[in-house]
Amino acid sequence: MSESTTDMSAAPAPAAPAASAKLTKREKQWIVYDVGNSAFVLLSTAVVPIYAKSLMPADGNIVSAWGYAQTIASLVIALLMPLLGSIADVQGMKIKFFLGFFGTGVVMCCAMALPLTWLPFLIVYVLATIGLNGSLTFYDSMLIDTTDNDRMDKVSSHGYGWGYVGSTIPFIACIALIFGGPALFDWSTVACTRASFVITAAWWVAFTIPLLTSYKQVHYRATREHTREAIHGTFTELGGTLRKLVRNKPLWMFMIAFFFYIDAVNTVISMSTSYGTQLGIDSTQLVVALLVTQFVAFPCAILYGRLAGRFGCKPMIMAAVVAYMCIVFFAAFFLRSAVQFWILAILVGMFQGGIQALSRSYYGKIIPKEHANEYYGLYDIFGKTASILGTFLVATTTSLTGNASLGVLSIAILLVVALVFLTLQKDPTKTA
Repeated sequence: MSESTTDMSAAPAPAAPAASAKLTKREKQWIVYDVGNSAFVLLSTAVVPIYAKSLMPADGNIVSAWGYAQTIASLVIALLMPLLGSIADVQGMKIKFFLGFFGTGVVMCCAMALPLTWLPFLIVYVLATIGLNGSLTFYDSMLIDTTDNDRMDKVSSHGYGWGYVGSTIPFIACIALIFGGPALFDWSTVACTRASFVITAAWWVAFTIPLLTSYKQVHYRATREHTREAIHGTFTELGGTLRKLVRNKPLWMFMIAFFFYIDAVNTVISMSTSYGTQLGIDSTQLVVALLVTQFVAFPCAILYGRLAGRFGCKPMIMAAVVAYMCIVFFAAFFLRSAVQFWILAILVGMFQGGIQALSRSYYGKIIPKEHANEYYGLYDIFGKTASILGTFLVATTTSLTGNASLGVLSIAILLVVALVFLTLQKDPTKTA
C-alpha cells in the first residue's frame, strides 16, 4: 500500500477526558460553529422563501422554483464532496477546504441582499447553500479530531443543541427588524429583509472564529510532502473506498438506513410549514411554532447524547425512528388546528436534534479515521440525495390521491425501511 493511503498522524491526539467529564475548551470551540451556521439554516427555512416569492411576478410558482434551487445545491455538493473530501484527508488540507466553503457561504449570504429580481436572487442563494453544506461536510469530519469515540455522542449532541437555541437569537432580531424596522427606522420591509441577510452572515462569522483559531487535524492519510502523490491517487482511492464500503456490511447497512430515516426527518422539517398552510393555519402561528421547535430541540438534543451514553447510540437512533413514525401518524390523522400544530412542533423538537446528532457521531465511530473526509463525503451524498426523495414521495402521493394527509402518511414507508435495516445491522461499536 502506498504511503499516501496510510494514517501518518505526526502527533497523537491529546488525552481525552472521561466520557462524563465537562466539555473541554477545544470541544466547545468546535461546537460553536453549529451556533453560527444554524442562523443561516433557520433564516433559509422561514424568511428566504417568502422573500423570494415577493420578488417573483404574481403568477410565479415559488414551490417549484424553490424545489429546483434546493435540488441543484444538493446535487452539486453530492458530486463534489467525495472527490474534495478525499483530497482534504491529506495533512493540512481539511481546514483549507472548510475555509473555502465557509467563506463562499458567508459572502453569498451577504450578496443575497443585492439582487432585485427572483432568478438572480435564487442563484446567489444556491451558491450560499453550497458554501454552507460544503463547510458542514468538513466540519462534521472535524469531530474525530476534536474528541474521542467515547465522547462523540455528547459533543455532537451539544453541537446540535446549542445550534438550535443559538440560531434563534439572530433570527428573532431579524424578524423584529423586518416587522418593526419600517416604523422605527423608516426603512422599507424589503430593505429590512436585506439587512437580515447581513446580520445573519455577521453572526455566522463571529461563531466560526473560535473553531478557526483552535482546530488541529489529528487524523490524516499523508504528510504535506506526499500531497501531490495523494491527490494523484484520489480517484483510485475513491474506488477503493467504495469497494471497502461494500465489504463492510455494518457500515453500508447503516448508510442505507440513514438514507431512508434522514430523508423522512428532512421531509417532515421541510414540508411541515407548507402542510400547515394547506390546512389553513395562520402564518404567525407557524413561525412561532418553528421557534418553539428550536427551543425544545436544545435540551432534548443534549439529553439524547446523555441517554446514548447509557443505552447506546444505535438504540437511541432506533427509538427516534419509532418516534418519527408516531409523529407522521399524528400529522396525517390528527393535525387539523393551530394547537395540534404546536404539539407537532414540540414532538419534532424532542427528536430532531437527537437523531441528527447521534447519526453524525455514530458514523464517526464506525468509519476509518484516516479517511474521515472521504467517508463523510459519502455520508453527505446519502444525506443530500435523501432530501429529494421524501418531498417527491409526498408530492406525488398527494397529487395522485388529492389528499395531503395521505401524502404525509407516505413518509412512514421510509421510516419502516430504515428500521428494518437498523434491526438487521450488527452494531460494530458493541464489544463481544
